[in-house]
Amino acid sequence: MKDLIATSLRYENGQLHVLDQRRLPAEESWHVCGHVDDLVELIQGLAIRGAPLIGIAAALWIGHIAEQGADSRQLTQLIGTLRAARPTAVNLMNYLDRLQHRVNQNSIDESRLGTTISDEAVAIFEEDVKLCSAMSEHGAALVRPNARILTHCNTGSLATAGVGTALGVITTAHHEGKNISVWVDETRPLLQGGRLTSWELEKAGVPYQLICDSAAGSLMAAGEVDIVFVGADRIATNGDFANKVGTYALAVMAKHHAVPFYVVAPVTTVDPHCSSGENIPIEQRDAREVRGVGGSFGECCWAPVNAPVYNPAFDVTPAALVTGWVLDTGVLDQNDVKANALGCV
Repeated sequence: MKDLIATSLRYENGQLHVLDQRRLPAEESWHVCGHVDDLVELIQGLAIRGAPLIGIAAALWIGHIAEQGADSRQLTQLIGTLRAARPTAVNLMNYLDRLQHRVNQNSIDESRLGTTISDEAVAIFEEDVKLCSAMSEHGAALVRPNARILTHCNTGSLATAGVGTALGVITTAHHEGKNISVWVDETRPLLQGGRLTSWELEKAGVPYQLICDSAAGSLMAAGEVDIVFVGADRIATNGDFANKVGTYALAVMAKHHAVPFYVVAPVTTVDPHCSSGENIPIEQRDAREVRGVGGSFGECCWAPVNAPVYNPAFDVTPAALVTGWVLDTGVLDQNDVKANALGCV
């Protein structure tokens, strides 16, 4: 495969390099994936995160292995292993399904398999760059001059191959000279907002202030938030969507305070086989993430070591709370989301 470069993912000189997002912002540390188990550990440990990027990393690995001469049986096995890495982010499933379809198409002529699969992996990477640009332009058109924007988790170039989803909208609006400012939720329990979104906004020169997640409601009540942009890990055909836990509460508060609330995601995040949020699987993560905190600075436990913990990685926001869905195809209403989903089947 040719060299492919993104902020947190690189395929160079026949190797897949991954930026360890767990160590940001203090340290920029890169891993080289030598085995599928390495990639699974990096995905499950959140060294690689963001629904699009998880799928892209998996696709590049399959493309790499195909180019090394793996046969259809071996590729099918690897695809199955990577599908199980994280259950909620549907981009992973969508991209691996695309590759499996190619494997099945070429199962008779193994001589063309490596080129076919690696070309598809490259296409997935380059497609995401274009999807991000389209989403960002559509979303930035919704941003008024001097807007005070609130966002949750991290949805920028660290989470995609391109400029990002919700954060891509924000940086695009900034580059358009709209004089925006951003409220950044810290995003408990793993602080993706505090560690990653703040890091990206600083690099982009976008004015921001980091807030505790629980401060968002009081800011809305004080009239300090003009619009909310968040990402998504899976969108059902009725418009319900899963995103980082805490998103549902933001949507409820935004509705109460009449603050426009937009979901930004590529069409690859729409699951045509999922009719509503009730059918979205929600990943339960390690209790240690809530009992304390860890990172490049070390480990700290602030709860009893055996404290019972409920730690869903995501929550589901009903479509009724959403102002609009910003996809690469445009700014959609609920009926449009369903039409786009049916077009993905």
